[in-house]
Amino acid sequence: MPTPLPHLIGGCTHCARELALGPKPIFQLHPAAKILLISQAPGRIAHSKGVAFKDPSGARLRQWLGVTAAEFYTPEHFAILPMAFCYPGKASSGDLPPPAACAPKWHAQCLEFMPQAKLRLYIGQYAQRYYLGKERKRNLTETVRAFREYGPEAIPLPHPSPLNNRWLKQHPWFEQEAVPYLQEQVSQILGKGQ
Repeated sequence: MPTPLPHLIGGCTHCARELALGPKPIFQLHPAAKILLISQAPGRIAHSKGVAFKDPSGARLRQWLGVTAAEFYTPEHFAILPMAFCYPGKASSGDLPPPAACAPKWHAQCLEFMPQAKLRLYIGQYAQRYYLGKERKRNLTETVRAFREYGPEAIPLPHPSPLNNRWLKQHPWFEQEAVPYLQEQVSQILGKGQ
């Protein structure tokens, strides 16, 4: 009997030599997942806790989604599929980019593993570059601003990190227009309020 995909990913050491703190894949996958969160890579806090988005970024992301922590960590609701499964290490500003080998090695198998997903959220420039390709706009701001063009089955988002507080202040349309649209899609898919 073949080893299930989550166990294969959990034991991956492919990028071990590139990782300052060593491999520790952090993700959430389930065959019945309805919404895929395709993000950057786990941060230092996720690495230490062993759980993605259990930090200020996660609190903001859950607010954007309009869900509780319990709903967010229900694998049948949300899959957490980072562009790289392990913490890449610290850069001069923020974290290092996700190692480029991870997504090509695992993502196609992960998407096949979760055939019931109805919505993909491309969180940050790395996910948008990889998945939207030529459909991306000139930069992250323009791509996120065009969120309706990709939906309803995909929505590009900025990263919810506190490092993006300035971006959010400069672009109030995001929380005025994109967040309500996102919450509506999430609510419909999860059957909230029915």
